[in-house]
Amino acid sequence: MYKGLAVAVVVPAHNEQELIGKTIVGVPAFVDHVIVVDDASTDETAERVEEMRDARVVLLRHERNTGVGGAIVDGHRKALELGADVNAIMAGDAQMDPEYLVALLDPIADDGYGFTKANRFFGRAGLAGMPLSRLVGSTMLSFVTKLASGYWNLFDPQNGYTAITRDALARIDLDRLAARYSFENDLLIWLNIAGVRAKDVPIPGVYGEEVSGMRLHRVIPEISGLLFVGFWRRMMRKYVVPSFSPIALMLFTGLFLCTIGSIVGVWVSLHSLGEATASAGSVLLAVGPFLVGINMLVHALSLDIQATPD
Repeated sequence: MYKGLAVAVVVPAHNEQELIGKTIVGVPAFVDHVIVVDDASTDETAERVEEMRDARVVLLRHERNTGVGGAIVDGHRKALELGADVNAIMAGDAQMDPEYLVALLDPIADDGYGFTKANRFFGRAGLAGMPLSRLVGSTMLSFVTKLASGYWNLFDPQNGYTAITRDALARIDLDRLAARYSFENDLLIWLNIAGVRAKDVPIPGVYGEEVSGMRLHRVIPEISGLLFVGFWRRMMRKYVVPSFSPIALMLFTGLFLCTIGSIVGVWVSLHSLGEATASAGSVLLAVGPFLVGINMLVHALSLDIQATPD
């Protein structure tokens, strides 16, 4: 129990026999439930969990691998069944420092946030030890996720060290969340649609003995496709279906004008090849709609930023 809230820690684990014990031992004493989801491990992860002498530990075993997202969702369901008010996620590879769990819970307990997330990018100390490939990839992915999710106040979307309330989970359809590495990105999109207040918390990453199972050649196309679809889902559910807000009007009009300007621009360019020369009117017909369209898209973006749940 923490500040009157029943707290559960969900631990998704796949082949973590070396580090799962360290992860469980590190969970703070105020946590009421520790739910370990063994996602069809082929090593002795489950056996290591069963050896733990901690009455708080509940072990769920998957017969087939569902991915990190699928494991987390099942953990959330079990935590809600056990009566938890807040669920935190701590991966089974001991990469999430348990000392910072309080920092994730305080905005929820004190300020009414529905979702909090660790952010390794707040200070130079938090980036110490982060591989360069992760740093570059996380920076690029963070911006695209901001655009798709609408949470312009959040960064470091792939950071899975999070906490979420029972109420926030009740607002979204857990069955529709992505099951694998795009889970965190998809969750942000659905939380924004549901109007859940979210906050970043400065927490440095821990890089040690863990071995990442992420394969970039598979993950990047998966996340890119999800963010594209998720962006349009959010636009439709937030700005079109309820009221057709000015954001939707400027977005669609801006895209239409940019498309017209681009098509005319290509035609003018082709017409200018060889001896033919485009007239000033033709050039203006291409540039005018394009510039107006860009202006409308920027205004739509500005209004979307102002609409971030907070």
